Amino acid sequence: MVLQMSRSSKVIHQFICFVAVLSSIFVVASSRIHVGVLVDNTSRIGIEIRTGSKVAAQGLFYLDYLYPGDGDSLQIARAAEVLVKDKGVQAIVGMETWEETALAASVGSKAKVPTISFSGSVTGNKNIQNQWPFLLQMIPDLKLQIKCITDIVTSFPWRKVMVIYEVDSHGSDSGAFTMLLEGLRVSSIDVDHRLVLPPYSSLSDPENFIHKEVSALFSKKTRVFVVLKTSLAWGIPLFKEAREQKLMDKHSAWIISDPLAGLLDSMGISENSSLEGALGVTSFFCAKNRPFQHFKQQFRRVIREDYPDEEIYEPGIYALRAFDSIMAIKEAIKRANGSINNSTEVMSKLMSSNFTGLSGLISFQDGELLQPSMLKIVNVIEGKYIDLGYWISDQGFSRISYDEERHWENRMSMWSDSILWPGELKEVPKGWSMPTESNPLIIGVPGRTVFEKFVKVNPSSDTPNVSGYCIDIFNEALHILEKEKNYHLPHKFMPFYGSYDELVESVANKTVDAAVGDITILANRSLIVEFTQPYEESGLKMVVTVESQSQSQAWIFVQPFTGKMWAVTGVILLYTVLVVWLLERHNPEFSGSWWSQLRTAVWFTFCSLFFAHRERIHNNYTRVVVLAWLFVVLAVNSSYKASLSSLLTVPRLTPTVRDMQWLKDQNKSIGCDGDSFVLKYLVDVFGFKPENIKKVAKEEHYPKEFESGNISAAFFESPYQKAFFSMCCKGYTVVQNNLHFTGDRFGGLGFAFQKGSPFTDDISRAILTLSETGRLKLLELSYFSPSPECSKPDSNYSLDWSSFWGLYLVSAGISTICYLLYSLHQIHEGWRWPHLLILNFRPIRNWLQLNGRQMVYEMAHRSPCLNKLH
Repeated sequence: MVLQMSRSSKVIHQFICFVAVLSSIFVVASSRIHVGVLVDNTSRIGIEIRTGSKVAAQGLFYLDYLYPGDGDSLQIARAAEVLVKDKGVQAIVGMETWEETALAASVGSKAKVPTISFSGSVTGNKNIQNQWPFLLQMIPDLKLQIKCITDIVTSFPWRKVMVIYEVDSHGSDSGAFTMLLEGLRVSSIDVDHRLVLPPYSSLSDPENFIHKEVSALFSKKTRVFVVLKTSLAWGIPLFKEAREQKLMDKHSAWIISDPLAGLLDSMGISENSSLEGALGVTSFFCAKNRPFQHFKQQFRRVIREDYPDEEIYEPGIYALRAFDSIMAIKEAIKRANGSINNSTEVMSKLMSSNFTGLSGLISFQDGELLQPSMLKIVNVIEGKYIDLGYWISDQGFSRISYDEERHWENRMSMWSDSILWPGELKEVPKGWSMPTESNPLIIGVPGRTVFEKFVKVNPSSDTPNVSGYCIDIFNEALHILEKEKNYHLPHKFMPFYGSYDELVESVANKTVDAAVGDITILANRSLIVEFTQPYEESGLKMVVTVESQSQSQAWIFVQPFTGKMWAVTGVILLYTVLVVWLLERHNPEFSGSWWSQLRTAVWFTFCSLFFAHRERIHNNYTRVVVLAWLFVVLAVNSSYKASLSSLLTVPRLTPTVRDMQWLKDQNKSIGCDGDSFVLKYLVDVFGFKPENIKKVAKEEHYPKEFESGNISAAFFESPYQKAFFSMCCKGYTVVQNNLHFTGDRFGGLGFAFQKGSPFTDDISRAILTLSETGRLKLLELSYFSPSPECSKPDSNYSLDWSSFWGLYLVSAGISTICYLLYSLHQIHEGWRWPHLLILNFRPIRNWLQLNGRQMVYEMAHRSPCLNKLH
C-alpha cells in the first residue's frame, strides 16, 4: 500500500514538473521582446546598427527590420507607424539622421513607444525631451565634439578655416555649424568659406557636384578644413576629389568628426588612403577587453552571413552603440519585472539606465546619453589610423603614453612631433596656400610715391623694377625666413597706382596677396587686413621755414640775463657797496666827506667787476666781503660772456609759424601728400579747411612751394619728415602740436597681408630679428642719413655792427651826458672859463696890454684866474 502510494506520488511529481517546463517555455515564447530597427540597409552605419542589434538579440528579442526607402520624409514616418501599429513593437532603434529621428520620435511619442536614435542635435535637450518624451539619443553630446574641434584649431597658429558639412533634405544641420562658428569666433578665428553638401541621394550626379565645389575651394587661400557631420557616402568622394585638386598637399590640415571619423574602422585601405594625414575626433571605446573581443567574433560571423559582399568585417562605434541599445532595453524590462506591455515603466527604467557597455558608460540625462569620459583623437596614416591621444572637456589633451600616468595639456600643439599631416609633413602646416614659382605671391606696391626713397618703381617692358627702403626691409625679412624657417616665398611685385587706402582694400578683397611699402597702420585698416610688426614709428609732424634773428637785435647784450637776474645782481652790488663803505670809511684812501667816501666805495666795487680796482683796503672783514664778492663776480662774469658769445656767434633760428592754431586763425595754406590719409586727417581731426590744403606730388616740390609762398607749413608723417630733412637740412624746423585734444601718433609703417595669412607672424618675427641685430638701423642710415652739407657747420659766419649799435649808443650817450653835466657844473661855478677864454684870445690880449694895463691889474686883483695869468 505504501509502495503503491509512493509510486503514484512520483508520477504526480513528474507531471507537475512537466507542466512547469511547458509553462516556462510558453512564458519565454510569449515574452520575447519585439523591437523595430529602422535603418538604411545600404549605408555602412545602417549595416553596423542592424548587425550589432542582431548580435545583442540572442533569441530573446524579435527584431523587425524596416528600410524606409530613399529617405523621403513621408516614407520614414510611414515606416515608423508600420512598426508601431502593424508590427506592435515595444521599442524602435535606429535613425541615422536628425530628420529621421524627429519623424520617428513623433510617432513613437504618440504611441508611447521608446525610441532610441543614433543621431543628435545641438539644440536644447530639455526642449527635445518636452517635445518627444519617449526619445533617447544614443549618441554623445554633439557639442562636445565641436568643442574638441575648436580646441584643436586654436592649438595651432591658424586664423582661418573652411567648414564642410552635410544637411538633410530640409537644409538643416541640427545647429552644428552655428555652434562651431561661435566657438571659433571666441578665439578670433574666422570661417573663410563653407561648403554645404545636400543629401547624397538627392543629387542625380553627385560626382560632378563635388568636383565643381572642391574646384571652387582651390581658389581660396585657406587650407584648414573642418569636415563636420558628413556621411560616408559624401566623405569618400570628397577626399578623393580634394586629393586630386591638390588640397591635401603640404601645409594643409583636415579635421573630421563623427560620423565619418567613427567609420574609419569600417573603411578599407584604399578609402582611408584618401584621408591620409587627416585628424579625426570620435568617441573613445576600449578595444582590448574580453567582452569587445567576444562581440567582435560574433559581429564578423553575422555580417559575413548577412552581407557577403561587404569587404570590411570590423565593428565600429555604431555597432557597439546598437549592441548597447538592445542591452539597455533588456535591462530595463528586467528591472520592470518583465512587464513588456507597460511602455511608460519601461521608458522610465531606460531613462535610469546606468551600466558600462561596449561603447562606454550607458546613462541618460534629459533623454540624451551623458557625455563620455573621453574623446579619441586619431591620425590617418598609410591607409589606417593610429590613436594620438585623448581629450576631456575640463582637462584638455593627453597623448598616448606607455606609462600609466596621463599628462594633460591645454593645447594640442605639444603633439606636433607625433602628427603626420597631409603631404607627409611633420611640422605644423601653415594652413594657407603656399606660393610656388608658377603661382607666386602677388604683392602690391605703391606705384606713385612722394618720397621715392621708400618705394621707387621703374616700369619696364617685362617686369617693373622695384627698389627702396621698404623693399630692402621686405627682402631682408624673406632672407631670414629662408635661412631660419627653411621655406621660400616666391613673389611678384605689382605696382598699384592709387591711394594707400585703395591699396589696402585690394589686399582685403584679395586682388593681391599682400601690400609692401610705406603703409601706415591705422585702426580702420586693421579691421580688414593684418599688419606686420611696424618697422618705423609714425606720427604727424608740421615742418615750417625758419628765419635768423641774431643780427637784427640791437639790445642783445642785455639778453644773457633775465630782468630778475639784472635786478638781483644790482641789489647785491649796492649791498656790497654799502658794506664796503661801512667797513672802510676810516681808510685814508676812502677819506673825505661821506658823499666822497660813498662814491669811492661805489667805484671800488664796480671796478671789481672787471678786476680793475686800485684802492687798498685795510680791514680784514672787508677782505672777506670782497673775496666773496669777487667769487660772485667771477661766476656772473663768466656766465655772461659765455651766454653773450653764444647769442652773438650762433645763429638764432625761429620758426615763421608759431603753431597750428595760428595757421587756422590766419587762414594759411598748408601742403601734404594727396594720396596719403593725412589729407583727410587734417580736415577731420585738426579742422583745416580743404581749400587751404595743397597736394604736393613730389618731395622736391616742397622747397619750391615754401619759397613761392604757396604754403606756410607742410605736414609729414615722421618717416617722411626724416627723409625731407635728409634732403633739405637747412632753413626748416619742426613745430610741435599744441592742440592737446587731438592725437598725432599712429601705428607705424608696416606690411599688409590678408586676414588669417600665416605670413604676417613670420614677417613680423623677421622684422624683430632685423631690429634686434641692428640691421634695420643700418638700412635706415643708408637711406636717411644727413648729407655732408647738412652736418657741416657754418664757418663763414661773422658779426655785424648792427648787433652792437645799441651798446655803442649807450656808450656814446653816457659820454655825452657826462660832458654836459660837467659843463653845467662849470657854468654853475661862475663864468670862470669865459674869462680865461677871452684873455687867451690874442687880439684882445694885445689891446689890453696897450690900452688897459691899469684895468688888467685891477681885474687881476678881483679874478683869481687873471691873477695866475699875471
